[in-house]
Amino acid sequence: MIPRHAAPRLAELAGYYPIVAITGPRQSGKTTLARAVFAGKPYSSLEDPDVRAFAMGDPRGFLAQYPDGAIIDEAQRVPELFSYLQTRVDGERRMGLFVLTGSQQFGLMEGISQSLAGRVGLLHLLPFAYDEVGATRPNDSLEDWLWRGFYPPLFDRNIPPHVWFADYLATYVERDVRRLLQVRDLDAFHRFVLMCAARTGQLLNLSALAADCGITHNTAQAWIGVLEASYLVLRLAPFHRNFGKRLTKTPKLYFLDAGFAAWLAGVRGADELATGNLRGPIFETWVVSEFAKRRRNALRGEELYFWRDTAGHEIDLLVTRGEQVLAAVECKSGRTVAEDWFPPLARFSALADNPRRLLVYGGESGQPRTEATVFGWRTIGQALDFAFG
Repeated sequence: MIPRHAAPRLAELAGYYPIVAITGPRQSGKTTLARAVFAGKPYSSLEDPDVRAFAMGDPRGFLAQYPDGAIIDEAQRVPELFSYLQTRVDGERRMGLFVLTGSQQFGLMEGISQSLAGRVGLLHLLPFAYDEVGATRPNDSLEDWLWRGFYPPLFDRNIPPHVWFADYLATYVERDVRRLLQVRDLDAFHRFVLMCAARTGQLLNLSALAADCGITHNTAQAWIGVLEASYLVLRLAPFHRNFGKRLTKTPKLYFLDAGFAAWLAGVRGADELATGNLRGPIFETWVVSEFAKRRRNALRGEELYFWRDTAGHEIDLLVTRGEQVLAAVECKSGRTVAEDWFPPLARFSALADNPRRLLVYGGESGQPRTEATVFGWRTIGQALDFAFG
């Protein structure tokens, strides 16, 4: 097993709460992480029909099998179980008793909010961070990483990314969307997902997106919510503090895995990212996703935003704590540092009380410049350390 940065935080949560829950996209490694951190606990999957029938028909008897708790995989498949878990943990008052995992956020979170509020420590697990897997393929280029992405099965199976992504999309659409979300026009939803990928790293214009897909604005809004709640995309909100400027109020859209976004947008090989027009948006998508992973893996309290005024001045990413901007980050996919990359950071720094300034680019070498600290893409982990402090 490749060690996960989230493992220490998960163990820490088990000392604070009687139940810990791990949620996230399908195939992000939730079960593997749970079984590694809580190796002494028995494991039960509610995906198995006979196990699910037992839990539904006799929830008390099902839980009685586990006097010292257990890992219950795909817990949302039996929502009736949550009330019995509440009774059990309230009576015993032991921390870290049960570990729940769930790929489908809606059912798991609904059960937690209704029956287990205040009793569950929650961890959102995304696919691998670069620092978790970079050493496994030290000779791969930036384009190789952006094209492959970071889902765990692409590292433990010898399967081409384009094959795995096609199956992943089909499974996600056919299983989660049809069965659980009642999206009836699957062709339209499929087209919608492709159109979203083509817009990764851009301002989210829902009206234009809906028109391009032949759906209503309300449907587009609902479907974006589906993708976001399933941990496939992130809506990055604009920073609300205006510094005396008129600001855009439109969020930006990012996929949480660069490889999946690239495949959905039609990229079929790493070489296509070397000079194609998707290189910049996919690189920016990757950088933003790495910041999102660090925040979730470490249970950080900081928030992520971008900043853009109506004159078009923009900073790609802000790390904030309340009203304070801790770091301003620019993402550039070019391989050579250019002088015109720095003025936006200097301009914003003058407005925002001199936050830490970072530039992450597609080259190899870092530079401690006066205008900003420059990090090559391979040192994204150092950039994260610097930004979060």
